[in-house]
Amino acid sequence: MIHSLFIINTSGDVFMEKHWKSVISRSVCDYFFEEQKKITSPIDMPPVLATPHHYLITIFRCNMYFVAVCTTEVPPLFVIEFLHRVVDIFEDYFGECSESIIKEHYVIIFELLDEMLDNGFPLATESNILKELIKPPNILRTIANTVTGKSNVSCTLPSGQLSNIPWRRSGVKYANNEAYFDVIEEVDAIIDKSGSTVSAEIQGYVDCCIKLSGMPDLTMTFINPRILDDVSFHPCVRFKRWESEKVLSFIPPDGNFRLISYHISSQSIVAIPIYLKHFISFREGKLDITVGPKQTMGRQVENVSVEVPMPKAVLNCTLVPSQGKYSYDPVSKVLQWDVGKIDPTKLPNIKGSISLQAGSAPIESNPAVNVNFTINQMAVSGLKVSRLDMYGEKYRPFKGVKYITKAGKFQIRL
Repeated sequence: MIHSLFIINTSGDVFMEKHWKSVISRSVCDYFFEEQKKITSPIDMPPVLATPHHYLITIFRCNMYFVAVCTTEVPPLFVIEFLHRVVDIFEDYFGECSESIIKEHYVIIFELLDEMLDNGFPLATESNILKELIKPPNILRTIANTVTGKSNVSCTLPSGQLSNIPWRRSGVKYANNEAYFDVIEEVDAIIDKSGSTVSAEIQGYVDCCIKLSGMPDLTMTFINPRILDDVSFHPCVRFKRWESEKVLSFIPPDGNFRLISYHISSQSIVAIPIYLKHFISFREGKLDITVGPKQTMGRQVENVSVEVPMPKAVLNCTLVPSQGKYSYDPVSKVLQWDVGKIDPTKLPNIKGSISLQAGSAPIESNPAVNVNFTINQMAVSGLKVSRLDMYGEKYRPFKGVKYITKAGKFQIRL
């Protein structure tokens, strides 16, 4: 399955490598570096590279490349999903995943990778199980281990490892029993200059924070579950119940986890929550952009930012925003306008002049604008949780559901 793992920073340094079978030379990464020279952005890196003797399967997260080396054909998505799980575990253990964090916790990371893969095959990938096997680092434990010479590895096998519910440890107890659910939807859209939708879809997921004692059995029902396409589930969800009744029935892991991810591709369902009124003329050297809310069901649009990649001939921008701040980077040629909250009674506007290089060729096409925003307490698809029930325990937990709509790849053509 997976022979080796190389972690490479954006400068091209292999700062960590882990081998499960035979040691594979770092020279195999030369194929990766050759491909890296051909791309302009890390997200353009091909996920699978075939070399004469190996397959290199890559993801880019946290400004690092995670490169898995396989000697035989494997399902690529299987390996990609495992690599994402590795990064998720690092973030869960250390709070963040970065080059400095990995270098600081080399020993724990090697112990984690040894438990997550057995002879190259995935073994323990659940955070709860791993935390029982390898204690997360803290200052007191680090000092004690330094004095006594002990490691963070537990001497006993986790209670959930051999059960049919490996994602939940036994004997969980809380003074306050709480279950929180975040329904988060990201809108990917392309809007043309007339304001018509070229394409629109929603990537959604339900993130949970569960702090419940014992072994609770939860069921979650939605008002309109039929709108969901391409749903992927956490292993705790009973798939047959979802297929027959469209009800999520599960024994949850302890702590934070992603319950489901889903995709909605029907443009009739996707409401576009923001619009731009724009005028840009490089010939006249003028720019005028106004941002406004649209189809937000009365909710306030927050954390709005507008990014305009300018042509190379643009030297500078002298603008006056009615709200927020703007900056123009003359090197990357990107205009960034941080708007903040949108007040529907006084729409944010930015206008001014654009300076071009003398003697530059006329610019024929206008740039495409990237927009970011957040809308709290609204799911743009209309998905709603109707009820959440708990069985198997006698206490009454506190339950809460929060809805958030965010911009994914949201682009407006000028």
